[in-house]
Amino acid sequence: MKVLSIDTSNYPLGVALLDGDKVIGEYITNVKKNHSIRVMPAIDMLMKDCDVKPADLDKIVVAKGPGSYTGVRIGVTIAKTLAWTLNIPLAGVSSLEIFAASAGRYFDGVVSPLFDARRGQIYTGLYQYKEGQLVSLVKDQLLLSKDWAEQLSEQNEKVLFIGNDLPLHQGVFEDTLKDQAIYAAPTEHNPRPAELALLGRDREGEEVHSFVPNYIRLAEAEANWIEANKEKKL
Repeated sequence: MKVLSIDTSNYPLGVALLDGDKVIGEYITNVKKNHSIRVMPAIDMLMKDCDVKPADLDKIVVAKGPGSYTGVRIGVTIAKTLAWTLNIPLAGVSSLEIFAASAGRYFDGVVSPLFDARRGQIYTGLYQYKEGQLVSLVKDQLLLSKDWAEQLSEQNEKVLFIGNDLPLHQGVFEDTLKDQAIYAAPTEHNPRPAELALLGRDREGEEVHSFVPNYIRLAEAEANWIEANKEKKL
């Protein structure tokens, strides 16, 4: 089975090709540039370098959020378009789960991947490998990093934090969790698109037209519009 994975949910842009259990190609950048004009050329280059044609693909896997609203929409739209055009299955994977999959595989503790959500908030969840399978212990959520640190301090396990936005909140975890907190190395902070492909490879395909991102919260503009239009619906 040949799987193409796409992750544009945050600053890192990643695409990968998985053939069975073999990673045949992977492309990652972590720069503040427009994903909308870069992701298709990245996919085209990767597939040409790996001698894979669109007709060879068996599945599309996409990072469905949380993360940047615009970034998530770009990846999901492209993934849906490709899956529909090629008439192949589409699977979505949590953008946080991708981090946990690679970081937690050989870590004897729990993993808290995170993205900054501004105003002291983070998108995060809690994951752990059990009997070789990645398990979500606390579902992906949005909360203040200080509140998350307090929750984690009540656990009796080491916590591995990972993500490019970690430096923005690391001081909070250091103050509250002390030696309970472990921090991933800088080389581990970019989500691996190959890990995304592996996570989604065996998942059941979702209905393409009804597939939607998981923003966790509405964009501020959308929330304001809904609030302003409440009375009109009454």
